[in-house]
Amino acid sequence: MPTPPPHLAPPLLLLLCLGLASAQRHVAVQEGPLYRTEGSHVTLWCKVSGYQGPAEQNFQWSIYLPSAPEREVQIVSTADPSFPYAIYTQRVHSREIYVERVQGDAVLLHIKELQDRDAGEYECHTPNTDERYFGSYSAKMNLVVIPDSLRVTAVPQTLHKVERDSLELKCEVSKSTAQHSHVSIAWYRQRGGEAPVEVISLSRDFVLRAGGSYAQRQATGDVRLDKVGETTSKLTIYNLHPSDQGEFYCEAAEWIQDPDKSWYAMTRKRSQGTIVNVQATDKEFSVRLETEKRTYIVGEPVEFRCILEAQNVPDRYFSISWAFNSSLIASLGPNAVPVLNNEFAQREALGQLKVAKESDNVFVLKIYRLRLEDSGKYNCRVTEREKTVTGDFIDKESKRPKNIPITVLPLKAGFAVTAISRTPGVTYNESFDLQCIIKPHYPSWVPVSVTWRFQPAGSTEFHDLVTFTRDGGVQWGDRYMGFRTRTAIEKAESSNNVRLSISRASDTEAGKYQCVAELWRKNYNSSWTRLADRTSNLLEIRVLRPVTKLQVSKSKRSITLVENRPIPLNCSVKSQTSPDSHFAVLWYVHKPSDADGKLILKTTHSSAFEYGTYAEEEGLRGRLQFERSASGGLFSLTVQRAEVRDSGSYYCHVEEWLLSPNHAWYKLAEEVSGRTEVTVKQPDNRLQVNQTHRNITVLENQWVTLECQVSSRTSPSSQLSVEWYVWRPGHPEKEAVARLSRQSTLRYGDPAVLGDLRGRIHMESPSLGLYLLSIQNATVRDSGVYDCRVEEWLLDPSDRWYKRAEDLSGLTTLTVKQPDPTLQVDTATANLTVQEKESFPLDCSILSRSSPESHFAVTWYNLRAKDAGGRAEEEEEEEREAVLSVGPDAIFSPETGRWEGRLRFQRLSAVLFRLTVLQAGGADSGNYSCRVEEWLADPNGVWYRLAEEESGMVAVHVQDAGSTLQSVICSNDALFYFVFFYPFPIFGILIITILLVRFKSRNSSKNSEGKNGVPLLWIKEPHLNYSPTCLEPPVLSIHPGTID
Repeated sequence: MPTPPPHLAPPLLLLLCLGLASAQRHVAVQEGPLYRTEGSHVTLWCKVSGYQGPAEQNFQWSIYLPSAPEREVQIVSTADPSFPYAIYTQRVHSREIYVERVQGDAVLLHIKELQDRDAGEYECHTPNTDERYFGSYSAKMNLVVIPDSLRVTAVPQTLHKVERDSLELKCEVSKSTAQHSHVSIAWYRQRGGEAPVEVISLSRDFVLRAGGSYAQRQATGDVRLDKVGETTSKLTIYNLHPSDQGEFYCEAAEWIQDPDKSWYAMTRKRSQGTIVNVQATDKEFSVRLETEKRTYIVGEPVEFRCILEAQNVPDRYFSISWAFNSSLIASLGPNAVPVLNNEFAQREALGQLKVAKESDNVFVLKIYRLRLEDSGKYNCRVTEREKTVTGDFIDKESKRPKNIPITVLPLKAGFAVTAISRTPGVTYNESFDLQCIIKPHYPSWVPVSVTWRFQPAGSTEFHDLVTFTRDGGVQWGDRYMGFRTRTAIEKAESSNNVRLSISRASDTEAGKYQCVAELWRKNYNSSWTRLADRTSNLLEIRVLRPVTKLQVSKSKRSITLVENRPIPLNCSVKSQTSPDSHFAVLWYVHKPSDADGKLILKTTHSSAFEYGTYAEEEGLRGRLQFERSASGGLFSLTVQRAEVRDSGSYYCHVEEWLLSPNHAWYKLAEEVSGRTEVTVKQPDNRLQVNQTHRNITVLENQWVTLECQVSSRTSPSSQLSVEWYVWRPGHPEKEAVARLSRQSTLRYGDPAVLGDLRGRIHMESPSLGLYLLSIQNATVRDSGVYDCRVEEWLLDPSDRWYKRAEDLSGLTTLTVKQPDPTLQVDTATANLTVQEKESFPLDCSILSRSSPESHFAVTWYNLRAKDAGGRAEEEEEEEREAVLSVGPDAIFSPETGRWEGRLRFQRLSAVLFRLTVLQAGGADSGNYSCRVEEWLADPNGVWYRLAEEESGMVAVHVQDAGSTLQSVICSNDALFYFVFFYPFPIFGILIITILLVRFKSRNSSKNSEGKNGVPLLWIKEPHLNYSPTCLEPPVLSIHPGTID
């Protein structure tokens, strides 16, 4: 099974060691974003804790590509071979992508050759094995794939050098990565199939370090690494040895710091090699002795290196001996088998000492635990030996370097412990480090245990948090198990200093820290003795909430809209503290009559809705619509079907909530937006009624129709009520006639005012906007000035009708007249002579009348001379006497006096009345006339006198019984026409006949003509004279013509 890369294995294994099952399932993945180069081998770790069920959990890896961030693409599963989608199936089957199980609850996802399309958000999901769902079952992280821009170049060549010459090689390293990264450079030498030997390197932290074989020469300045340009470094080796022969090449790595603060080598490349041949000058050899330092502490290790420098060492034979204070410690022959003396042989058997041949030219003496008595001088001697024909060895030349003295000091128990931190104040979710520094710096092999203790904020007691034991183990305290998931402890390699790193800080980690160091000594019987202990200073760590960056738009707006329209309200978050911020939004409205705003709606950070008191009181629940944009920074509240009472000043109150590292939500900040002034008004009044003034004149008893024309209205869905009014002559105020409500209900005015008009009016609307008031059988009392008042009613959003507008029409002046009198009575005068005891008629003829419905009252009068007594005859007066009266209702006046019993009334036609006087006497002589009154009934059936007129006079003369011929003729109509009328046409016809006969005779005979051809006689038309009084007979006179 492949192992994780070295740079990932320690953090992952440490995290696994720190894991602790909690009360709920928790899935953790490697913190992102991670930047990795195209073509590199990538591993991503995933761990689950707090689970129930089997110890071996299954894992599923998926990716959300940037092109489709909402779509899950399945990659690989530990349980289901068919889990991968098609685009990953081939790579999974060929194990280019696979999952390595590190433990039952931890895995590594391997991508052998990273491709550009592998960039995206990776999700690690663990199928549920718990009795119930509780906790998190997946976690995500981002992987960014960047191009591999690292370039390492060197000129390939073959160089031939001589011993003691100098060597210079150059290597160019360049990169163009946009992210911040470091570069490390190392030079290597390789011979044949041997492992490469590091010559010198420059780490990513710009630390220069030589390899083991070249450390001494780098210390003396014979090996150097210099930067000679922006991208070029130069390796220089002075005094070349024959052992320097081989292929030299440079290797560079590009490093990037991951979110967990660890460094990762994204890519590593080497240049082409340079072959270097070093020719030895002779068979001479030299020996040098090296060690790291000269002063040591009891228990520390020491290593002496005896280095042989000669030509063709593998083909020659050398023996080595080690001496301490001139006493032999051990020796190695050409066969490299060590032989030690008694004392050191015991220590070698106990594993406290080692003598070995490291290579053909390097020999090592290593003491693992120095004692005080190991102080002194050490040296090595190298002897070249020659093998004889018999196989025996003969010593030849022998050489040894200078002695190296070392001093072994006792372990001091006096030391000091200091706790420091570069970040005494951190923000939620940030990391902080605590350093426990022990002075003097004991080597890492010195058994020192370090315990970090913790006093939470608000507490007075310290408790052990974690202990780095004397044997290098880690032991956690049982009071703060939650620290394990977010805490790492690390001991420095070169000292006993212990660093405590806490990630994703929260309130739980705030408090006081101190470290306690204990110095131990391991006895020969493997028991332990505590030599000393020290306690550091108190170190207070403050964990602060993030500084808020919340900004809510303060812009002010004014909105004016018509009722029933929606009110759009926006609340814009311009900036937020974290991309993971959640917001609670409270919407308020402030009315001028209120001291404070009233809550309409609250949406919590968990997207729960709570209606405010204002929404409940005003019944807004069914009219509110809340929306949140996909980006999350814009919140909208829409009040549907706005009402006038919804007018006011609206604003939002935004609360920013963040999830603490302990997975508890807390309110970080709050801010109020600018106000939106909303004015909801009723629709603009567009009601218009025709204002034209009219004059209407009709006759009584006719129908009249008054118009009320609505030319425009506010809304097509509005309802109208129409009320008619009238100003009557002599009335100070107008009176209501009738009202047609918006529900088409007709209601009349005051019955006492309307009278009979109520039964004669009729209202209708034949077309949209046209309302008619009809008055049947109009009367004079109906005259007046009429107008209509139109009210427009609209339906508000609460389904209540309200009056929006009203308008008055123009005035209509109605004049109802009685018919014009056209009564005309025959006014011709006449003479009438009758004999005593006879009857005579008195006709009263109506030539024209005003109406066919007219009734007439007729009265006959007798006008006769009145005797004035002593006055002269020429001063006689006339006396007028009513003979008979007939009313329009055909009621006769009583016959009185001399007329009693002698009158007979006849109505010969509708317009001819006759009064006959019977038994005429001399007293009846005189002038008679009739007076006619025309009566009409108004629409209410009340009769009134329209006109009156008097006829012409009829002169009546009553003769005694002994009358003359003249009176007889005049009194008889037939006789009168026979005597005075018929003779005239007869005479006329006779004369014309004579004239025609004469005219014909004159034409036939000249003798029949006059001298001059002129007729002898001219006959004129007879002239008839007759007396108008018929008292004289007509006179017929024929006047002779003139003879020319």
